[in-house]
Amino acid sequence: MTIFDVLTLICGLALFLYGMDVMGDALKKSAGRKLKTILGNLTSNKFKAFLLGLGVTAIIQSSSATTVMVVGFVNSGTMLLSQAIGVIMGANVGTAVTAWITALNGIEGGADATAWLNYLKPDAWMPILALIGICLILFGKKEKHKDIGNILMGFAVLMIGMETMSGAVGGLKKDEEFHQLLTLFKNPILGILAGTLLTAIVQSSSASVGILQALSMTGAISYGAAMPIIMGQNIGTCVTAMISSVSANKNGKRAAIVHLYFNIIGVALWMTFYYVIGEILSGNASFDLFDFANNNAINMWGIAAIHTIFKIFSVILIFPFTRFLEKLAYITIKGDDKKGDSYTELLDERLLETPSVAIERCYTVANQMAHLACDSLCQSIALFDKFDPQVAQYIRDCEDKVDIYEDELGSYLGKLSSKSMTETDSREATKLLYMLSEFERISDHAVNLVESVEEITEKNIPFSEEANSQLNVFYKAVDEIVQMSEDTFVNMDTDKAHMVEPLEEVIDKLREQIRLGHIVRLQKVECTIEQGFVLSDILTNLERVSDHCSNIASCIIEMSEHATLDLHGYHSKVTSGNKDYEKLFAQYLEKYTLQPVQK
Repeated sequence: MTIFDVLTLICGLALFLYGMDVMGDALKKSAGRKLKTILGNLTSNKFKAFLLGLGVTAIIQSSSATTVMVVGFVNSGTMLLSQAIGVIMGANVGTAVTAWITALNGIEGGADATAWLNYLKPDAWMPILALIGICLILFGKKEKHKDIGNILMGFAVLMIGMETMSGAVGGLKKDEEFHQLLTLFKNPILGILAGTLLTAIVQSSSASVGILQALSMTGAISYGAAMPIIMGQNIGTCVTAMISSVSANKNGKRAAIVHLYFNIIGVALWMTFYYVIGEILSGNASFDLFDFANNNAINMWGIAAIHTIFKIFSVILIFPFTRFLEKLAYITIKGDDKKGDSYTELLDERLLETPSVAIERCYTVANQMAHLACDSLCQSIALFDKFDPQVAQYIRDCEDKVDIYEDELGSYLGKLSSKSMTETDSREATKLLYMLSEFERISDHAVNLVESVEEITEKNIPFSEEANSQLNVFYKAVDEIVQMSEDTFVNMDTDKAHMVEPLEEVIDKLREQIRLGHIVRLQKVECTIEQGFVLSDILTNLERVSDHCSNIASCIIEMSEHATLDLHGYHSKVTSGNKDYEKLFAQYLEKYTLQPVQK
């Protein structure tokens, strides 16, 4: 094997890894919403959890990526360790699909009855696949088409890399030194170590299996040498999850170590089973297992078969003992996690590699933030009826928490923006980032209202009966728009969102009416200037709260209908000649009418 063959092998490996990376990213992007739905169906049922892991890995073609996501879910507390075990087992089986795909390079068709097999070989249809892929990437107008193009191109590059590696090692067929080197791997310890090390380096069992399949084209690798290497590859694939769990909490580390234990135990059981059966059949005239394994060359299909059979074998034997695996993980990683002060534990950075899932986590956390902001505002309004220092402190605490939510969500979304996202996910991230600031400002206004209540209490500044009556109407209108906005955001309810703007316009009118009423009372010496300052602060804060509610609703409507955010255009469109808007406006105007006080 010359230096040029070595360089060609390295080039083929680079193409293989690059193609796998491109195809995996495109699969995750195109899977997007489906993947989010699948992962949302978390269940304590072990069999369903297994199917969940199998399905996700089949979609994204990477057991490492699935396992890292599982570590992230367990770390954030959204998945129990008992659930994670089933998903991890399913992920191990799901990744076997890649080995069967790359084995297509090993198809051999003759000139007679098997000639049709030649049409299944990658070099027969790969150019067509690549051509379709590049056309979709260059000329596709929809992002979905471009994603499909990237999947096809990634797959084509992967198969070309596989073929390049196979061609590069062709010279090793007659290399005696190479043949002697491979006999070392018949030693199970050396074989397992070699497979583990190779997979740990390339960070993908699919890639290391592909390399082994390419080497098998030399005809120099026997079943006896390949089997321990395949076992080691399954252990080596755990390295990615183990590295990912370094910064995780104890439960996250347990999820990663379950993955490691599952494969180590599976390898131990398989090798024990292999040698026991081999000893039983040893010297058997009809079939000697050791003789067959050591004297028969394995091919690509054989590697894919052993890889798959081993995974299924491991699941069948270990699946009934998932509780034992869970206990073993707790014995290894002892103690409980300390509860920190973070309110955003769901934002695990491991989930950033799957943007659609990360955005879903962001919405879950943002819903908590929205509830705190809106609840604190409603509580601050209630203080005008009866002041309570404990409630006032609660509102200030809520504002501090909302600030933390905004900072951590903003930082997380900033990191997410550097990832490859679909247009839909990018739009969702933009929409969410905009609405976070609106909720944060609502919590700021809640604190401002607390300060107004405290000023009224400390300085004993009572409002007139008429002012109190008008303010109560105003409070009810603001309370309704705040709760409506929260429901709109949590449920992404565009129908309810259309109801916000008419109420916001009514609140604007109420504010002006109350101000004019105060001026009239001031002229009649029924109110003081000091009361006017406090009243103005209350009206301004509540009116601005309604503006933020309007912006939230408008953002949800605009981003659901258009790719850009044009709130000014939306306000102009919705308020001019819109019969539904006018009808709702009239209803709210009737509901929140300021009644004159009878004297």
